[in-house]
Amino acid sequence: MTSRPDPIPSSRPEVHDNHGGLMLLLSLACGLLAANVYYAQPLAGTIAADLNMSERAAGLVVTLTQIGYGAGLLLVVPLADRLENRRLILGLVALAGLALCLAGFTGMAGVFLAASLAIGLGSVCVQVLVPYATHMAPEERRGRTVGTVTTGLMLGIMLARPVSGFVAGAFGWRAMFWISAALMLALIMTLAARLPARRPPHDPNAEPMLPAMARALASMPLLRQRILYQMALFSGFSLFWTTVPLWLSGPGWGWSHAQIGLFALAGAMSAIAAPIAGHLADHGHSRAGTAAALASGVLAFALAGIAPAGTVTGTVTLVAAALLLDLGVTLSFVIGQRTIFGLAPGNRARLNGVYMASFTAAGAVGSAAGAWIFATKGWGFVALLGAVLILLAGLRFSLAKERA
Repeated sequence: MTSRPDPIPSSRPEVHDNHGGLMLLLSLACGLLAANVYYAQPLAGTIAADLNMSERAAGLVVTLTQIGYGAGLLLVVPLADRLENRRLILGLVALAGLALCLAGFTGMAGVFLAASLAIGLGSVCVQVLVPYATHMAPEERRGRTVGTVTTGLMLGIMLARPVSGFVAGAFGWRAMFWISAALMLALIMTLAARLPARRPPHDPNAEPMLPAMARALASMPLLRQRILYQMALFSGFSLFWTTVPLWLSGPGWGWSHAQIGLFALAGAMSAIAAPIAGHLADHGHSRAGTAAALASGVLAFALAGIAPAGTVTGTVTLVAAALLLDLGVTLSFVIGQRTIFGLAPGNRARLNGVYMASFTAAGAVGSAAGAWIFATKGWGFVALLGAVLILLAGLRFSLAKERA
C-alpha cells in the first residue's frame, strides 16, 4: 500500500461547530482587555491628586496608557502575521495583568505612569484577537464576525468608565486596578484552555514590518481615508471623555464618582451599533454609515457646547451628546476595520496595526490637549475643538472619490 503524504498544516484553525462559542469568548476577551485602557479616564483627576500631580498633568494618566497601546499597535500587533497567535495573545494578557497590579499598589507618580504605559502595551492584545477572529470566518461573514467581536470591544470601552466610577466611589480608585488584574488572571487561564493555535504561513520574501506598514499606508487610499475619519472621531472621543469628568466634578456640577459613572453608562448603549455597522459594510453601505458617524460626532459636540451646567436640561443634553459621539466612533471603527481587512487578506494584522496606531495616537493627543485646554480655556473651547476636528474630516469625506 502506498503511503499518503501528511496534509500541509493550515494557517486557519479548525473550529467546526464551536465557532459561535469561540467568537463569544473572543468578544469577552476583547471587552476585558479594551477596558484596561479606559478605567483611568474618569479617575484621572483623583489619581493625579493622590499621586501629587497637577491638574494640567492629569491627562498624562490616560495619555501614557494610550501611548503604550499605540506603540504596541506598531511594534507588537504586526507580529501576528508571523508568530504563532496563541502564544502571543497569552503573553500580552500576562503583561497587562502584571502592569495592573503595579499600578494598583504603587504610590509614586513615575511608577504609576510607567505601569500605565505597560497596561496599554499589554492590552493591545485586543488588536491581535480581532484579525485572528476574521481568519476563522468565511468572506461573506467577515463583517458580521468583526461586528460580533467588536461588540465586546466597544462594550469594554464604554462600560469601563461607569464601572471604574462606581468602584472608585465605593472602594477607592486602586480597587479598580486590582479587580482588573484578577480578571486578567482568569482570562489567561480560559484562553490557554480554549484558544486554538494559529500559525501564519511562512513567507520568506516578507518585508520588515515597519517598512511594509509604511508602504501599505502610501499605496492604499482607502486605508488613509479610514484612518483620517477615525482619527478625527477618536481624538474627539478622547477629548470629550478625558475632560467631561473634570467638568462634571467641578463647581458647576459637583458630581460624585458614582454620578459620573452613571452618566458614562449612557455611552455604553452605542455598542449596539457594532453589529449594525458590520451588516452595513457587508451589504455595501459603508459610505452611508460613515456619513452617519461623522454627522453624529459633529452634532454631539454641538450639543455638549450648549449644555447648561448643573441643570436637568444640561444633563439630558450632555447624555445625548455622549451617546451620539460614542455611536459615531463605533460605526466608523467597525466599517473601517471591515474595509481594511479586505484590502490585503494576508496582512490583516499589519493593516490593522497601522489603522489602530494612527487613531490611537490622535486619541492620546486629544486626551493630553483636552486636560490642558479645559484647565486654561474652559469647556466651551473643548466642545468647539472637537466639532472642528470632525467637520474637517467630514469635508474630506465629501470630496473623496473612493466609495468607502
